[in-house]
Amino acid sequence: MKFTPFSRRIGRFSLDRRFLKALLLLAVIMAGWGWLQENPQHNPWAPLDLRDPPGWATGSKLADLAGDPQQCRAVLERSEVAFDVLPPAGEGACRREDRTVLTSWPYAASRPATTCPVSVALQMWLDDSVQPAARELLGAEVARIEHYGAYSCRRIGGGETGRWSEHATGNAIDIAAFVLEDGQRISVLSDWPDEGSEGQFLRVVRDGACSGFSTVLSPDYNAAHRDHLHFDRAPRMIGGFCR
Repeated sequence: MKFTPFSRRIGRFSLDRRFLKALLLLAVIMAGWGWLQENPQHNPWAPLDLRDPPGWATGSKLADLAGDPQQCRAVLERSEVAFDVLPPAGEGACRREDRTVLTSWPYAASRPATTCPVSVALQMWLDDSVQPAARELLGAEVARIEHYGAYSCRRIGGGETGRWSEHATGNAIDIAAFVLEDGQRISVLSDWPDEGSEGQFLRVVRDGACSGFSTVLSPDYNAAHRDHLHFDRAPRMIGGFCR
């Protein structure tokens, strides 16, 4: 019988243990990758598709669209969202290079040209926040959404000095009211103070917008927003300022 020194047996045991740890780690990595493949909303390497539910990676993917209209429009195409691209317009600080129009979005009146990142965030908000909240809280889907426009060549507060508003480049939109399929109208001005389902709906959709926009302002912010919800894609973290 051949005798194996104790120290050699210990070394072989340590080597086997390291090998088993490596196999276990590889199995965990493969399982994790498979899970990411099945859940692209959490996968930072998967292309953004607005038909997927929001996930851990959604915010960073939305942020990557800023300043890249081609990549942004590819998201709309991949997500089968109807849109048109308009030629650039305006001058100086109000020059709009990116003018994207959602052609099937339920605007109540005119279809404003926004930046593509705003269009992407609007579609995600409609699908993941507005319609589910309307069905659950109000018993009907939203048929039309009233707005105060996206483009306004002005500074914040309307003064002659100070920072330019995100509206100056169409990188923002103001939402005023929602009209349901049954004809009921819920407006920010009239229904925000409501403690029932209408007021709850408005607060839910305000909070839901924080998943796609970097700025969300409501009547809770100040009196200037008493009649609308302001959404924009200013260059800050998604959901960075939500009031």
